[in-house]
Amino acid sequence: MARPMLLLLSSSFALALLAYSSLASADIVEHSFHVQNLTICPLCQQQVVTAVNGILPGPIINVHEGDRLIVHVFNKSPYNLTIHWHGIFQLRSGWSDGPEYVTQCPILPGNNYTYNFTITGQEGTLWWHAHVQTLRETVYGALIIRPRKGHSYPFPKPHREFPILLGEWWNANIIDVENQALAVGGAPNISNAFTINGRPGDLYNCSDGTHKIKVVKGKTYLLRIINAALNNQLFFKIANHTLKVVAVDASYTNPMVTDVVVIAPGQTVDALLTADQPLASYYMAAHPYASAAGVSFDNTTTTGIITYENATSSTPLMPTLPANNDTPTAFKFYSNLTSLVNGPYWAPVPLKIDKHMFVTEGLGLIPCGANQTCEGPLDLIFAASMNNASFVLPTKLSMLQAFFFNDSGIYTTDFPKNPPLVFNYTDSSNAFNTSLVITSKSTKVTKLKFGSTVQIVFQNTALVGIENHPIHLHGFNFFVLAQGFGNYNAVTGPKMFNLINPQKRNTIGVPVGGWAVIRFTANNPDAHLAVGLATAFVVEDGPTPSTSLPPPPPDLPHC
Repeated sequence: MARPMLLLLSSSFALALLAYSSLASADIVEHSFHVQNLTICPLCQQQVVTAVNGILPGPIINVHEGDRLIVHVFNKSPYNLTIHWHGIFQLRSGWSDGPEYVTQCPILPGNNYTYNFTITGQEGTLWWHAHVQTLRETVYGALIIRPRKGHSYPFPKPHREFPILLGEWWNANIIDVENQALAVGGAPNISNAFTINGRPGDLYNCSDGTHKIKVVKGKTYLLRIINAALNNQLFFKIANHTLKVVAVDASYTNPMVTDVVVIAPGQTVDALLTADQPLASYYMAAHPYASAAGVSFDNTTTTGIITYENATSSTPLMPTLPANNDTPTAFKFYSNLTSLVNGPYWAPVPLKIDKHMFVTEGLGLIPCGANQTCEGPLDLIFAASMNNASFVLPTKLSMLQAFFFNDSGIYTTDFPKNPPLVFNYTDSSNAFNTSLVITSKSTKVTKLKFGSTVQIVFQNTALVGIENHPIHLHGFNFFVLAQGFGNYNAVTGPKMFNLINPQKRNTIGVPVGGWAVIRFTANNPDAHLAVGLATAFVVEDGPTPSTSLPPPPPDLPHC
């Protein structure tokens, strides 16, 4: 977790040595992102997409902990644009976090903005992506944070490292897909394929290729797996091999051996692969974990190939992936992860709780507009909601600017800490109960005192449909204390809490028809958004200049 700089002031001599050591081992890493149209043909037809520097996925950013990262973004696309550095704490650099209208206004076509921040107290795999509409379908890439120079991984150094970015592909302009869904109030068209490092793989007609990796028998490799898909959680598996998970969301875990990885949109998994099988070729494959019954989804499989050096040419062996609705396998993976106690940047779970929240999350419905034909259930419009509040972004000013300049009228601080009605949240007979499912749009946030500890019970609901929903919290890692099915029980639930070595994440998939409990300390002054199903947290400044938000940079885009 992030720590206020005040903790370093106990000895001026020690502070001077620490500062010298940090400066001596840290670098400035600088990139330029040119975001513009790119014509590609991954699946049967040419498609114009928005991409960075003419490649898909975009550039891999490699840094060490402690480095300062500077990225100049030139928006040469026809769309408004921001870039979000998914999982980065952004300590006192909230102006570089990137979510549109939360920490900044969008970069308009023809304009540019420089993101500038120091990566502190984090190691592992994160990623960056566009954060306006659905542009992150093609505007994304890996952000790899290695240990500070002179430091090592808390596991044997792998022979090589391979990023594995799982993506989603539409044979259509993704902005048009989104706009069409918004116009009629229904669900968006499902994707046409999934990809591994931008390639659909061998199982699709007209595929432009398959991502391939070569390994040496007996060597161990670190796979940095990222789910960059827009909508789907994915099962990932390699034929005849097991994986040892050593980190999730750039937080080290106790090593967990598994033959399948489950990964929600936005999540990352670092896993060690030992090449211990006969010399041959093996498919790695991914397909959706689709937990919502009766809802259409892209039921296809993307593949890559792992080939052993000196293997004779042969048809790769195919893994047997779990069934698309295999919730027990997904839950086993998600709930068995634990933190590596005393590993780099480990911190104990805070035991004193300053703010309790109980947040129902799922789909809701809002009325159909005048002269609008709506294709949602009950002839209404889909609207995701939390505690029956459906979040809408401001457009006149970003929330962080409003917070810094004390500008009222952009958001309100009355997000409810409990749902307005208590009901049987996971009873599917309530799916279209109009007294429960109708929601309303608002920009409600929760204001948190600097240094306060927050515990949130996320309760999945059966409203409209029961589904596993990923939740991402910007600017923080949180402890996942427990997960379960059914309605959360305030008496028996705490007995399940892991307060010793719970996993730390920045994104969690709340179990289908179930709940999850998270806890975090609000020690980062900023405005933070839980994406998709959305609300925001505004964290007040800390007691010293070193724990307060600095002024915005002069080139911050204006609305």
